[in-house]
Amino acid sequence: MINMSITKTERIGEVTETSTREFITQCYELYNLPPLGSLVKAGDPPVYGVVYNSLTCSIEPGRRPTARGQNEESEEALFRHNPQLLKLLKSEFTSLTVGYRDGGKIVHSLPPKPLLIHSFVYLCSPEEVKEFSKELDFLNILVSTHLPVACEEITSACLKLMADCHEDRHAFLVKAGKKLTVLLRGNFSELRIILERIE
Repeated sequence: MINMSITKTERIGEVTETSTREFITQCYELYNLPPLGSLVKAGDPPVYGVVYNSLTCSIEPGRRPTARGQNEESEEALFRHNPQLLKLLKSEFTSLTVGYRDGGKIVHSLPPKPLLIHSFVYLCSPEEVKEFSKELDFLNILVSTHLPVACEEITSACLKLMADCHEDRHAFLVKAGKKLTVLLRGNFSELRIILERIE
């Protein structure tokens, strides 16, 4: 049976590709991926990222998995009868860097240098998410970076997850909406989509 649930603050993988702007994490367990918009951290002192894309694929570049389950009664049975698949596939996710910790203080900007390869990656606890999202300057990075996934999808998913970590969910989302109104004043359609999704 594949474990597809993540415990808060669990170490979920390691950085396998890194730049100042983003980092790719390979998960220790297949399909053990954090939800879109999750806040993760890596390194010491930590660098924070928002998950914007996930992928499960062959561990060998250029080689696609082939269908194997025609005669299996379920997906669990397929993996049970083909245990080697767990070694031939990998799950990974890409996080946009949105901040880092400097001398105990959280800074909402890109770090001075990228993370190290093989840095351990953790899902942030609700307390860390609450601390990180006390200020909303990281939203500028989210809405101004050109990514292969729509900005409104990532931003709304991120804000909904963060709101769950605050005592007053509604007040947090109102504050975020006001910040976005300033940041996206020239892009009404994008602003409208985000505000509709976080209502």
